[in-house]
Amino acid sequence: MTDLKINVSKIINAPIEKVFNAWLNTNTLSRFMLPMPGMPNPRTESDPCVGGRFTIYMQVGEEEIPHTGKYLEIEHPTKLVFTWISPFSTDGSTVTIHFKSIDESTTGIELTHVKFPDEESRANHEGGWGNILAMLDTILG
Repeated sequence: MTDLKINVSKIINAPIEKVFNAWLNTNTLSRFMLPMPGMPNPRTESDPCVGGRFTIYMQVGEEEIPHTGKYLEIEHPTKLVFTWISPFSTDGSTVTIHFKSIDESTTGIELTHVKFPDEESRANHEGGWGNILAMLDTILG
């Protein structure tokens, strides 16, 4: 079932440049990359260039779970594509984010994540990405 995908959209109350840059700045990334409410902020590392890698160390209970990937496309400030590797992903899992300026202080995000090992993983990621985008709006808005 690796053809499973999710689409999550969100209006962010911040300018497109600020929203796009948040995904590439490790300090900001650690403030919103929280797939579950109440999680501690993760540790993040990033080399934000095409071919560069990132790691997000999410703390789940006593366990630290690394989520890694490689930047495949960076089209400032409209598109970001990266691989997504975690204990809950499958080969070829990628995330594509499209950013659209609605006006000078509002940005639309369309996030698509493809390839999941099963329906449960897909559903968990859909909820996680929804929480992440809500937190992004909270910290930038």
